[in-house]
This record gives sequence, C-alpha cells and structure tokens, in this order.
Amino acid sequence: MVLRMKRKATQAARHRPWRAWRGLQPGLAAIAALLPVLLLSSCAPDADGGGADQPLHADRPRHVVSLDLCADQYLFALADRDQIAALSYNADDPALSVIADEVEGIRLTGVGIEELLRLKPDLVLVGPYQPQRTMAALKARNIAYAAIAADNDADDILANVEIVARAVGQAERGKAVARQFRADLDALGTGPGVGRIAAYYQRRGYLTGAGTLVDDMMKRLGLANLASVEGRGVLDRMSVEEMALARPDFLILEADSISVQDRGTEMLQHPVLGRAVPGKRQLVMPQALTVCGGVHYPRAIRALADQIRKADGSA
Repeated sequence: MVLRMKRKATQAARHRPWRAWRGLQPGLAAIAALLPVLLLSSCAPDADGGGADQPLHADRPRHVVSLDLCADQYLFALADRDQIAALSYNADDPALSVIADEVEGIRLTGVGIEELLRLKPDLVLVGPYQPQRTMAALKARNIAYAAIAADNDADDILANVEIVARAVGQAERGKAVARQFRADLDALGTGPGVGRIAAYYQRRGYLTGAGTLVDDMMKRLGLANLASVEGRGVLDRMSVEEMALARPDFLILEADSISVQDRGTEMLQHPVLGRAVPGKRQLVMPQALTVCGGVHYPRAIRALADQIRKADGSA
C-alpha cells in the first residue's frame, strides 16, 4: 500500500508544479506566512480550552515520525537513526528526496492517523502544509508534534534546523549542522552570474518570482530574476513566445523537464525557446535538490554555479 501511495504522490507532484515546489514556490510561501510554526515548547491552553499544544518530552524522543518530505530531511540530518520510527512515503523516491539513497531500512508511512497511531510516536514532525485533519487528529489525541516552516531563504533553513534539533533533543548537533551550513554558503564565493538575468521556468510555463528560495538562490549566484525584472508576481505563468521575447541569459529547468514527457513539458522543448536561449545556457537542476531547501541547499547553488561557469567557458 505504501508503494502505491508513493507512486501516486510522485505522479501528482510531477504534474502539479506548485506541489513539487512547495518549499520554494512563492504562492505557497505566501500562504505559509499565515501559518504559525507549531512548536510544542508552550503548553498554554487554547482560548476554548481544547487542542492545546503539548510540551516536548524532557527526555530525548525515541520514536519520531515525519509526515512531510521536507521534514524528513531535517530529521535525517539531526536525529540519531535509532530515533527515527518512520519517514514520509516519498522519502525513498530519488526524483523527490535528496536522502533517498540513505534511508533503506527505515519505515515509510502515509498520513493516515490509524497508521500513525500504530507507530506509537513520542514526537511527530509535520510540514507547513500538513492537512488540517491530520493536525486536528494530533491535537485531539495529545500527540506531541513540531512543525517546520517553509524554506524561503537561508535564514528559514537555519531556523528549521534549530526547531528540529531542539525537538529531537539534539541541540549540539543542530549547532554543528548550522555552522557547516553557513560555511558551505560562504565557500560558494562570488556568484558567477553577475549582471545577467535568469528565469526559473517550469512545466506549463510557471515562473517563480521574488520572496522564494529560488529567488534567494539566484541572488547568491549574482543573477537577476526575470520574474522581478518583468514585474511579475511571486508565482506567474509566461508563454513560450513571451519568454522568447524576454530572452533571459539563462533558463533554469528541472531535470525531469529536459525531455518531453507530457504536454506540460512539451512547451519547454519548443524550438522557439531553444533559439532564444541556446541549450548551453539552459541550466538543469535535479528536482530532489529543489523540492525542499534544507541543509542541502548549498549543493543546489553549487550545481548551478558550475553550469554557469561551464556555459561561460571558464570551467
């Protein structure tokens, strides 16, 4: 059943760019801004006396379950392996999960409350877009949980490292991970794209704008975001003809979009687009590095930086 659910979820993600890019998409980020980070450090009751947040365990939790793909990555980086009772059902999908090759032997789970109860978790990690029915079930059963926020920039990632490290009782490891994360960002140096424009162009013509992790990534590469240059919104659509007229210096495409798989990807292979932005300036990003930000974010920036240098003939 888990495998069937995983396949369905993967297919849905690939056909709905806003779902696959939930950690990076600005439209979702705007929604996320309205959602509180549900840490359980406070046990103050709700106004109606019900659904109060539960305090985290004084002892280090030993049966932690993650219900979210992005939370999986934080949990895997910060907890001891024997603390992890289960990860979300997409954790072993290499197209979506950057830790897919490392999670063999760890149980995968869906979001059903019955399945969750059988795991007897002492802590549940959830994401910023967890279904309300799941959150209501956790509260109703007094199951301790902690939630990560959307990753819209490096500061958000560092905040989530602290949230999860504290939740799983690994504060010192969290500090070490944060130090390494900052060092990895610093090591990237000056972005090779200075003075040029790029567009993060997705299936069906979706364009990612300001206030997102993609936008933060472009800035670190020295690139201007076409969506901002054109005065577009945080999540917009642009036709192939409009993109050809805009003629950005670089297109950033997801790896599963560089060949025609369906009508959503067919437009990205239009010859007009290829003439406007030649293939060597079409940068390819594995989706697993962009679905979530997380501690692997510097790898995503480095991968694009290397491709820019190669396109420029300096690598």
